[in-house]
Amino acid sequence: MKSFLKKAILSAAIPMMLLVSASAATPQKISTPASDSRITFVGRTLVQGDNVSFDWSGVYARIRFKGNHLSMKASDTRRNYYNVWIDSDQRQEPDRIITTHGSDSLIVLFDESDIIRKWGKAKNAPAVHNVIIQKRTEGEQGTTTVSAFVTEGELLQAEGLRERLIEIIGDSYTCGYGSENSVKTDPFKVETENCNKSYSCIVPRYFDADYIHVAHSGMGIARNYNDNVKGWYMPERYLQTFDMDRESRWDAAASGYHPDITIIYLCTNDFSVQRQPTLPVFKEGYLTLLKEIKANWGEDHPILCVSGPADFKMAEYINQVVEDCGMTNVSMAVLSNTVINGDSDLGASYHPNYFGHQKKAMCLIPFVATKTGWELTGAPIK
Repeated sequence: MKSFLKKAILSAAIPMMLLVSASAATPQKISTPASDSRITFVGRTLVQGDNVSFDWSGVYARIRFKGNHLSMKASDTRRNYYNVWIDSDQRQEPDRIITTHGSDSLIVLFDESDIIRKWGKAKNAPAVHNVIIQKRTEGEQGTTTVSAFVTEGELLQAEGLRERLIEIIGDSYTCGYGSENSVKTDPFKVETENCNKSYSCIVPRYFDADYIHVAHSGMGIARNYNDNVKGWYMPERYLQTFDMDRESRWDAAASGYHPDITIIYLCTNDFSVQRQPTLPVFKEGYLTLLKEIKANWGEDHPILCVSGPADFKMAEYINQVVEDCGMTNVSMAVLSNTVINGDSDLGASYHPNYFGHQKKAMCLIPFVATKTGWELTGAPIK
């Protein structure tokens, strides 16, 4: 009888031990507010309690953690696309492309399937991973609010802001409008807009610099594309925390940023559809923007004013502004029509594709090196 009872007790104990063991092996989910200082956001953002909100093209975050799972809890006013890199940098193709839309969605950024795909097998012990997420679409596609990151292991301190920082003010070129297309007559699609394949990310990558984009498609200094949206030009938008919110105000002094250089690549839209503003109106708008930049970063802050290949008069106008502005450290770079070809270097709606943007970046890199004193590194322009 005693032998029977002993066997019965052992038999009952074995499933209980397995249950306890399985429970102990299941990692606990840890939710961390998006505003936690161990997470690094780069770009114009608004922090309110646990939440981090933004809409400008190219805003990105670095997250470092130990474990086999990372999710992001986010809401979006419309639908945005994001690049996700897992233990790799932004020179590579992203490991995932995700979308944000709706309210309080829990979006997987990294799980064990990524481990198997990248390394061919699951790892026995949880390892430390670095994940980068980047908003590849612009403000017109919606405002994202990230409330939390969820891990199955410890959240660690991510890489902070790098020593070098570039501010880039622009339009659809800077946003990477149609950069993933290969046919110039293709219509624009939101899913093929990718700022990471624009000169605006390629140039900072070459110098191992962080960047901040202030860019919106169709935007000009004194005239928007085909006179659309009159009275809301880049000198007004530059003052905003959010691209699509006229009432929001960006506080540069409180931001913790101080760019080494500002690049202005605008005016293609000012000269669109064979029209342009008068020189006095153009100069007034451009000078306003220059004064705003200097007010943020100081009188000696270098500004590079880029003239694109849309119209020869554009270069004349910008040159006139640079000569007459009376400010220090303001210079000009001119890109001619022969920088890119009119076929294989163009993507959707006659905008540069990735190859076209690489060529633009190759032209701008020496100007940036000269203005900042940064050495040419010989790194790949990608």
